[in-house]
Amino acid sequence: MVTKTDGKSGRKTAGAADKAVVRALLDRQKRTYAAEAGIRLRNTPAPLYQALVLAILLSARIRSEIAVAAARALFDAGLRDPRAMARASWQDRVDALGEGGYRRYDERTSTLLGKGAELLLERYGGDLRRLREESDPKRALMDVPGIGPTGADIFLREVQGVWPEFAPYIDRKAVDGARRLGLPTSPARLNGLVTGRDMPRLVDGLVHAALDKPLADEVLAAADTT
Repeated sequence: MVTKTDGKSGRKTAGAADKAVVRALLDRQKRTYAAEAGIRLRNTPAPLYQALVLAILLSARIRSEIAVAAARALFDAGLRDPRAMARASWQDRVDALGEGGYRRYDERTSTLLGKGAELLLERYGGDLRRLREESDPKRALMDVPGIGPTGADIFLREVQGVWPEFAPYIDRKAVDGARRLGLPTSPARLNGLVTGRDMPRLVDGLVHAALDKPLADEVLAAADTT
């Protein structure tokens, strides 16, 4: 790993090296998964629900680009809030998922999305800000059909920019990416390498690095030349 030049040996300090890696990663990670899915995250009901749908899709054993495309297809079909999702027919949801290429899990996921939307309407009036007020929001998230520990992690890492009490939120896959890039794995230390608004993008970049070794190698090579 590259290590800020100390002026004597010509080597970089560890802190400067970490920042070089992060800059190289963020140069390649222009948008978060949520942004790629067309979600403009705000602390309002519809974008929060859309982030939850994306977390459900991403937590399946399927390529992330397919999950993102399926989320966009659902939203393009008008299924952007719990009420619309619950009112849609099972087949409508299957068709939208298929349009996004999410065919392996389309039928099961259609059922989960319908049941999850109904639960959110019954328990929170469709407003995830009310879930945020629970004593243990992460545990409450896992009551939603289709959301397990992985899905809860994905949701919280995506919304940490608008739910700052969870920031910095680094899930296990992001830790894997940090290790691959030789970066610190402590949430506090990673948070110190970026401005607050860039933390969700950094975390998603780390996930990309964990899933894509050639990308990680490219990042490290770019950091070495700075």
